[in-house]
Amino acid sequence: MLAAGVLICGIVAGQEEHRIQLINQYESAVGQFQLHGPAGIRDFTTDQDGFVTIPIDTAVEYTVTAAAHDTLKFRYSELGEGRKVKMVKPFSWKDLLNPMFYISYGGLWLLLIIVFAETGLFVGFFLPGDSLLFVAGIYSTNLSHEFLKTFGLGELRSEWVDLLLLVGLISFVGIIGNTVGFWFGRKIGPTMFKWKDNLLFKQRYLVEAHDFYEKHGGGAIVFARFLPIVRTFAPIIAGIVGMDKKKFAFYNIVGCVAWVFSMLFAGHFLQKWVKTQFGFDLRDHLEVIVIVIVLVTTAPVIWKLVTGRDRDKSTA
Repeated sequence: MLAAGVLICGIVAGQEEHRIQLINQYESAVGQFQLHGPAGIRDFTTDQDGFVTIPIDTAVEYTVTAAAHDTLKFRYSELGEGRKVKMVKPFSWKDLLNPMFYISYGGLWLLLIIVFAETGLFVGFFLPGDSLLFVAGIYSTNLSHEFLKTFGLGELRSEWVDLLLLVGLISFVGIIGNTVGFWFGRKIGPTMFKWKDNLLFKQRYLVEAHDFYEKHGGGAIVFARFLPIVRTFAPIIAGIVGMDKKKFAFYNIVGCVAWVFSMLFAGHFLQKWVKTQFGFDLRDHLEVIVIVIVLVTTAPVIWKLVTGRDRDKSTA
């Protein structure tokens, strides 16, 4: 017993208090966890940002276990910048509702592809552009930092640089996507009114976008950016009706920049304000936020489709 006590005292004496950040691949705090080491098994709880101070020997390998996470081993001396320990949360179908799933496994590159595909590929109407941009605003620092690191600019750290970089890149691919849709409309668009409905294409989507354009003119290119489904077909309709290229380019740039700017800045600054005022982290409730955004942005489109269909029946 005495020898065991001396051994434990020796182990504890070699430990120092160190602060680490324990998060999962979605940048969410792990919360309660157990630390397995020479001194035995000890329970700890991170704060809402994943930070926790623990007594450890920097050269010793420790094992971390937590509910709903894979077991992880680490040495403090091997941790990189920020002393971040990242655990892996096993995949569940619920993760598909979490935009961080796409950001974690595809980063900014996947985000850029999705924004382009939403209008550059007419089958992209089902992609979650609004919610992804909102979440990208929340994680703007992470996304920009990883992107800058690929060009050796990882040391460049600034809130405004992060945000403006994302606004510039995402707006650019959005503008290119709309331009591709416009070109598609000029070349192939008229034949689309003869296409039959299928899993990815519904004739009513095209008709609805055409009516929207007829009502709002060139401004439809700007307004459509904020409406799922409609934004996919609006540039195609502009191409079909022969909208002037320069006029389309102007509305295209204004619409893309306004959409990206508003969504990114809303996510970034709303997260900061809510966390400062109420200590509430939006990152812990992304699934709910995504559902709310989807409902709010698609409600006008769904309402128009339903009322339009009823009106067609009454006039038939």
